[in-house]
Amino acid sequence: MEESRRSFIKKTAVAGSAAIFAPTIISASAFGANDRIKAAVLGVNGRGKNHISSLMNQDNVQVVTLCDPDMNILKERQKTFKEKYNKEVALEQDLRRVMDDKDIDVISIAAPNHWHALATIWACQAGKDVYVEKPGSHNIWEGRKMVEAAQKYDRIVQHGVQLRSSPAINEAINLMRDGYIGKVYMARGLVFRWRADIGDKGFEPVPEGLDYDLWTGPAPKRPFTRNLVHYNWHWNWDYGNGDVGNQGIHETDLCMWGLDVGLPTKITAMGGKFLWNDSKETPEVLSSVYKYPDEGKIIQFEVRPWCTNTEDGATVGNIFYGDKGILVVEGYDKYKTYLGQDRTPGQSGSDGATSGSEMDRGDGGTDGHFKNFISAVRAHDKTILTGPVETAHLSSGLAHLGNIAYRLDRVLTFNPQSETFVNDPEADQMLTRNYRKGFEVPENV
Repeated sequence: MEESRRSFIKKTAVAGSAAIFAPTIISASAFGANDRIKAAVLGVNGRGKNHISSLMNQDNVQVVTLCDPDMNILKERQKTFKEKYNKEVALEQDLRRVMDDKDIDVISIAAPNHWHALATIWACQAGKDVYVEKPGSHNIWEGRKMVEAAQKYDRIVQHGVQLRSSPAINEAINLMRDGYIGKVYMARGLVFRWRADIGDKGFEPVPEGLDYDLWTGPAPKRPFTRNLVHYNWHWNWDYGNGDVGNQGIHETDLCMWGLDVGLPTKITAMGGKFLWNDSKETPEVLSSVYKYPDEGKIIQFEVRPWCTNTEDGATVGNIFYGDKGILVVEGYDKYKTYLGQDRTPGQSGSDGATSGSEMDRGDGGTDGHFKNFISAVRAHDKTILTGPVETAHLSSGLAHLGNIAYRLDRVLTFNPQSETFVNDPEADQMLTRNYRKGFEVPENV
């Protein structure tokens, strides 16, 4: 597993970024086994609830602060926290005050996508270690800034792609590295999720208790609508990245990891909205293709929103194609193989989850991924991380490239070394965004 991880990071480093591999410096703030780690959770409406639970399940880790721009949600979480843990927890609407709190050691980020990179960079600058949800970035340029910040400030940054901590998925990767299905030339990512009509709720006054300016942060500030807050921001370009940049980051990451590739040189995508006349801006259906001519490899990616077939039992997962067989990953924690033209069942594996709960998957679940993160924090050793900051940039970057090709409706040529498009100023403009004053992702982190 360690050799595969190092190989992935080496292949995906851009020119001039060799400093990424500088030796880790053990700081004076490294934790011993008996030192309590104090944590804050940023964004507690959805995935943040899992962050709270997973952090509290770690040995000698205490969640001391919950942060969200919506005070109504904060008070609900505070009440639940008190009932579950019989402990008090501080509430804060402004994440900048969390960054200023010297008593907080680690920050986990489950805010909307448009906040991930800036919150990570601010935390690194404040000397805090970070667990950041997928996608690590909202665009390619700010993902690179996350990598630079983690390196410059010598911080531990874990990306929330928990399948990288799964023993079964690591076993599957090693099987492919050992040639079990032969020469692996193609990966297919699947995101077939039930995504309903969200309607169009129109504009209304900002609800009492919500600091909408803070919620908006780096993004353009639109008139308030419940089409955005909370969750449906995923389907709006200013705040989310569609389902390829939501659920799909687990699968883009695994496609790249399994093929042992970085960012591609040729990208095309096609899709659209075919079912609902609602307020979503992102496509319901999206088919993306990423080609690696020099490596002789290709990635196909499918997003579907409603009734669909499975593919070898998978609706969310990955399929890898070799000249001796295929390997199918179902979800986050199990795989199976089929060998030869007659599809003889081959080796399979699972983490042995006994329930459908993502929290009950052992090392391959959220608890296990946080355990890996906390181990790296205690040792102040980023080489321990199974989902290092480079994966936050690159797996998110693959999704961003597909979205740009879809929005421009043409085949794009990309230079992975410079992380820019080839002779395409219009596409280059979509590598970043205009940031609101006071919420700029810094050019020099």
